[in-house]
Amino acid sequence: MRALLVAVVVLVPLVVGGGASAQEKRLKNEEPIKIIKIERKSPVLFDKDVEPILASKCITCHSGNVKEGKLDLSSYEAILKGGKRGTSVVAGNAEKSLLYRSCAKIQRPYMPPRSEPTAVVPEELALIKLWIDEGAKAPLGMRELPKVVLKVPATVVVPIFGVAISPDKSAVAASRGNQIHVYDAGSGAYVRSLIDTGLVGDDKKAVKGAHVSLVESLAYSPDGKYLASGSYQEVALWDARTGVLRKRITGFAERVVTLAFSHDGKLLATGGGVPSQDGELKVFDVASGKQLHDVKNSHSDTVLGVCFSPDDKMLVSCGADKFVKTFDVASGKFLKSFEGHTHHVLAVGWSGDGKMLASAGADNVVKVWDFGKGEQVRTINAHTKQVTGLKFVDKTTNFATVSGDGNVRLWNISGGGIGNFSAGTDFLYSVALSPDGTVIAVGGQEGVVRVFNRAGGAPKMLVPPSAEKVVPKKK
Repeated sequence: MRALLVAVVVLVPLVVGGGASAQEKRLKNEEPIKIIKIERKSPVLFDKDVEPILASKCITCHSGNVKEGKLDLSSYEAILKGGKRGTSVVAGNAEKSLLYRSCAKIQRPYMPPRSEPTAVVPEELALIKLWIDEGAKAPLGMRELPKVVLKVPATVVVPIFGVAISPDKSAVAASRGNQIHVYDAGSGAYVRSLIDTGLVGDDKKAVKGAHVSLVESLAYSPDGKYLASGSYQEVALWDARTGVLRKRITGFAERVVTLAFSHDGKLLATGGGVPSQDGELKVFDVASGKQLHDVKNSHSDTVLGVCFSPDDKMLVSCGADKFVKTFDVASGKFLKSFEGHTHHVLAVGWSGDGKMLASAGADNVVKVWDFGKGEQVRTINAHTKQVTGLKFVDKTTNFATVSGDGNVRLWNISGGGIGNFSAGTDFLYSVALSPDGTVIAVGGQEGVVRVFNRAGGAPKMLVPPSAEKVVPKKK
């Protein structure tokens, strides 16, 4: 889903004596992994022998919201499906399997990339090879999921999955890898990065970032007091004015990929869940951080979008199970479901009058639903690729969408287009609007935030000071 293309120019100095040069280290990182043969009396098991290797070395860039090369390695079924380069495993023949050849560094793209120090070791590679040669057999029934060891994302992993605009339009916040950066919305100047000074990784070393893992979602509270960020198994609440971490909420099953504050700012809804197993939809009291509801059986797959109704009495969610569902906020009880998308539903919103819902799908369309009647009103052929983000202009029936086709589009609930902006040539994931809809911020795979003003003018391109110069891809 999220292909990563990075152009890097490296000037390699000549090193005279005393240690390997950068060029020598780079070449060593590109050397094929040593091939060894292991003797076993029992077959290699996917869940016991192979899955832990993939979870440790590959899952950061190949699961959940991040699927480099459209390759998902989070489940047996997804591995067999393969990615944009086709089948990743040829059962019975490791030498023809891209998974094995990439891990062995005998075929590009190398996995993990040479920027990562966590390549598979010969013993691990031998297990992967033997599992494939033995037929790439499926896991045996129910099993305990392997413990995920979080690793700090490589510096080349800079997708922007979350953007947010402060209610007063003074600031734009954006995720970038495991970082969160804040910019002045007017000038585009970098203001600060949000850092948890007590953050440590699994290796007990200090991590300079907002989270250890990727920041998947961002949202400002309506009063501008808090900025919420979602990551792997946790949500952080930051003081939006000072950048100080106020509280960290844990206990989630997987990534928290979507966040929404209620309009009165008292509640925070979160969405996520274990891919292909169960959706997770929770509601928290913002002031205390206390969980109010864990909506059971909300979705049968990851919850990818969530939004409160204008009166804060109801909650709408959408997910990878292709459903849009609504719930009562006070009780957490299910109200209505809406079915019609043919692929994952990636985002959802509630119109300002409370009468209509709009949902964005990986089927490239936006569907509009009449909440009262529980029926579909229309389908909008919105983009040429997945519609990854959707946000309503506060208290109106207008909304914005972003897509993998690199465009930002503005719509009325009637289905009419009212604006279009080109936002680069790479995949877009996130969109944010100011309350009045005059300022639009978008982010994606390129690692750049673009801020558009409806009044006109060229978009501002926001990157943190430490970022390498971004070279946009040509169409």
